[in-house]
Amino acid sequence: MITREEIANVLDHPVYDGDGNKIGDAKHVFFDDMTGRPEWVSVKTGMFGSNESFVPIRDASLVQDRLEVPYRKDQVKDAPNVDVDAGGHLSETEEHRLYDYYGINWDSVLSEAERTDDGRWAAGTGTAGAAGAAGMAGGTTGYQDAQDRTGTRDDAMTRSEEQMHVGVERRESGRARLRKYVVTEEVQQTVPVSHEEVRVEREPITDANRDQALSGPEISEDEHEVTLHEERPVVDTETVPVERVRMTTEERTDNETVRGQVRKERIEAETEAITDDDTRRGRK
Repeated sequence: MITREEIANVLDHPVYDGDGNKIGDAKHVFFDDMTGRPEWVSVKTGMFGSNESFVPIRDASLVQDRLEVPYRKDQVKDAPNVDVDAGGHLSETEEHRLYDYYGINWDSVLSEAERTDDGRWAAGTGTAGAAGAAGMAGGTTGYQDAQDRTGTRDDAMTRSEEQMHVGVERRESGRARLRKYVVTEEVQQTVPVSHEEVRVEREPITDANRDQALSGPEISEDEHEVTLHEERPVVDTETVPVERVRMTTEERTDNETVRGQVRKERIEAETEAITDDDTRRGRK
């Protein structure tokens, strides 16, 4: 159980469930009007702490710099939304809803409060017990108001306002991949080719070739064959590496305007004039 002395170590500190999952940050602590003990803590959950859920802290414990509660993270985030009045007070009806949601027996809460009240009477603090009984009808009160009741009130009001805290979250926005596939292209290239053709050459009989011309028979049949050649284009393919391709990511920073609503308290002074008629009635 969390004591009053430990409240400073709870506010604005992280709250975890029993499985070690962070639920959010503790925002406010509410005290039971009768027992005066810390009873609830409101936890900021959701993106940028946009939601606030109530969690019982009667069975919570402080572990180092965080508060651990025996409830699952999703159970806390789905807790019913309750209204807190302008004085930071949680009504009995709202508190009853929360007890039912977390499976806490309302009668056991009343019995515990009555036992605490009896102890006060036994200690001789009857006025505190009476005030506690009256307060029980109203539920629980926020940390600031409970602190005021323990000391001397002054004439000053505390003005509070909400502040918007904007952060960023990293999420997956898409995927890119490299895919290699094969295409067939028509390639045209001109290459020179040569071939042999037959050309008949005739030369007259001269003194230089006469002996060679008369070396054969005078009249006969003969045949002489020449082999012709030609070139034809031959196509062959060879696979060669031409480049290497890879993907990298480049981070770019843009400015994006975020708009939200925050509530602010205003304090104004009101004066009321006293008329002569009021003065005369007072004299009577």
